Amino acid sequence: MIDTSFLDQLKRFNLVINKRVTSNLTGPRKSKAAGRGLTFKDYRIYAPGDDIRLIDWRVFARTDNYYIKVHEEERNLTVHLIVDKSASMEFGKPISKFDYASMIIVGFAYLALKDNEKFQFSTFADTLEIFQPKRGMSHLAAMVQHMNSIKPKGYSKLLDTIRQYKKVIGTKSMLVIASDFLVNIEEIREAFYLLGDHEIKIIQVLDRVEKELKFEGDMKLIDSETKGMLRTFISPRMRMEYQQQLDNHCAKIEEVCNKLNIDYNLAITDTPLFDTFYKILGR
Repeated sequence: MIDTSFLDQLKRFNLVINKRVTSNLTGPRKSKAAGRGLTFKDYRIYAPGDDIRLIDWRVFARTDNYYIKVHEEERNLTVHLIVDKSASMEFGKPISKFDYASMIIVGFAYLALKDNEKFQFSTFADTLEIFQPKRGMSHLAAMVQHMNSIKPKGYSKLLDTIRQYKKVIGTKSMLVIASDFLVNIEEIREAFYLLGDHEIKIIQVLDRVEKELKFEGDMKLIDSETKGMLRTFISPRMRMEYQQQLDNHCAKIEEVCNKLNIDYNLAITDTPLFDTFYKILGR
């Protein structure tokens, strides 16, 4: 169950956008497009096709030349929030990976509203479910209600999801994707390459138990997505090999992100949400 009481702790944070964006709506982000915004940038000579209302007649009176004012328009940003709802995300106690990832996504939605931005949230597993971008606390409340109704199931089809989702991204945006990313690294690499030149935050959510595998002895392990069962004996050596493989997988994801200028973050579900957001945004 998603608990929204942590949202008040996020008031000191803001979404940090490093790239300028373009849109048809007015908002607090600056665009490279010239127009009649609030911030004066420069003058340039009038060219056929320019809006004559932009001509500065006082400059004309002094120079006998037609100049227009160039401004930086302030444009708004859509924050795209995507969370994995595949069966593996149900793992974890007292809080599942899905609930923890959902609260991270809800936190980003709250920060988007705080900055007067629109947000669009989506969920994926075998299929992608997209909700239209909106502003307002009612949209946030509807998002929380929907997340609380979800029971994680199915396979995580990350690459198919990104192939579909990139079609709905218009201008440069912020994308936040929360998942355990327990899929083949080549699929992750190809998916991230498809995302293009946006402000992207990848948040890999893991449970402490699966991160450290603090078990020993005879075990019956069941794959949450395939339902396949494995009987095994977990020895200290096996646990060490498991941790090494998982650490290598996480390191490869981070390496892909670094090459693509994507912000990678690892979040463990027993970490207070404030600390997770501080790690992601407090820097």
